Amino acid sequence: MLIALLVVAVAVAAGFLANRFLRARLMGADAEGVGASDLLEPLLTLAVLVLAFVLVMASESFGSAEKAARTEAGVVDHLFEVAEYAPAAQRKAIQADVVCYTRAVHAVEWPAMVRGEGSSAPSVWTTDIRRHFKEMDPNDAVFGILVQADQDRSEARQNRIAEATPAVPPAFSWFMLISVAVTLAALAFCLPRKRRGAEIVLLLVLAGLLTGSLLIIHDIDRPYDGMIAIQPTAIDNTKDDDTEDYLAAYGPGSLPCDLMGKPSAAA
Repeated sequence: MLIALLVVAVAVAAGFLANRFLRARLMGADAEGVGASDLLEPLLTLAVLVLAFVLVMASESFGSAEKAARTEAGVVDHLFEVAEYAPAAQRKAIQADVVCYTRAVHAVEWPAMVRGEGSSAPSVWTTDIRRHFKEMDPNDAVFGILVQADQDRSEARQNRIAEATPAVPPAFSWFMLISVAVTLAALAFCLPRKRRGAEIVLLLVLAGLLTGSLLIIHDIDRPYDGMIAIQPTAIDNTKDDDTEDYLAAYGPGSLPCDLMGKPSAAA
């Protein structure tokens, strides 16, 4: 970083010195210089490139968050179904933990991700799942499938929570905002003083488009918040399906948690 700053500072200083002492001698005193309007094109190009780069970065983060949420829901449902073949001593407990896990993710952890955080509520049930795994025979064919499914669930959850943190660093966001602001200010400065109605309209349209781009980037960089937030639809569907199957098999009141996935008093 320091080297980059020094190189840029030296380059600008050398350019000013050359302009002051060498330009007239090499190009003649009457040679035309670069006007303000000539500098606008690279400035606008820079602003657009910065916006495009950041938009791609934020879009990739949004896509990863959406994929992680879908993957987790699918793996959790698979874990519930495979637990059906576990030994009777662990079958009900593992399936109950899975249902309570989905409730905790939906009701507690998802709202926390809006704030860019995770929650310990689902971990209560994953810990209990692994406790029941330890009670099983490692040579049981179902044991390996359950362990692998739980590992896949854990990885998907970690990815989902990781994407709750904005992918664009604050320093980059400020640089992007300043680039757009400087570009618009320079364009406004170079507008013609007469008959400039069309130019003003175009400038306002450009300002609106660039501002809209900033707002879109801000929105998709926070995948669980904003106007296009990822909803817990996948995990919600899994929760409903697994809850229905569990209650049909074991009856009402047999779950060790409430509707928010918190341990019930009777558990």
